[in-house]
Amino acid sequence: MIHNSHVSQFIPPNLCHFVTGTWTDAAGAVANTIVKSKAAADQTAIVTIPIMIPSNSVALQGAKLVSVDVWWEVLTAAMDAVSALVHLATLPADTAAFGAPAAQTFTYDTGHNTAAARLTLEQHKMTLTITTPPWLDDDQIMLVQLTYDAAATSLLTFFGARANYTLRV
Repeated sequence: MIHNSHVSQFIPPNLCHFVTGTWTDAAGAVANTIVKSKAAADQTAIVTIPIMIPSNSVALQGAKLVSVDVWWEVLTAAMDAVSALVHLATLPADTAAFGAPAAQTFTYDTGHNTAAARLTLEQHKMTLTITTPPWLDDDQIMLVQLTYDAAATSLLTFFGARANYTLRV
């Protein structure tokens, strides 16, 4: 059996879901990187990150999500607010409707644990540490939802995220 508590999976911006605002696929400022850039506008945008890690129908096997790192940059004007949510959803059986996802408790890293720290003009790497890390069952999915409330001239660049997990197979 393999038990590795130091596994991670990068989730590029083109695998995430972006709502509200004008988002553009772009080359990053660093050669050979990709980003999603949001045009300046006084509006609230939501980015949903699908956490794509192995799941397993056997209890305590597969992946246990420990934390998620998220990278973004704010330029021109600070955000009005930035917040995160972590959701665990169960896939429905045939002919059944999707149920409401269950909110997961988490803590922000010390550099982002206040609302004021998350909206500043700079490059951000924010870590969300799951309070009770779940082993993902084969019928569960995990999503991280970020809400960026931009000021009229705020420019937002989203670089992607990384899921950090324990793998047991």
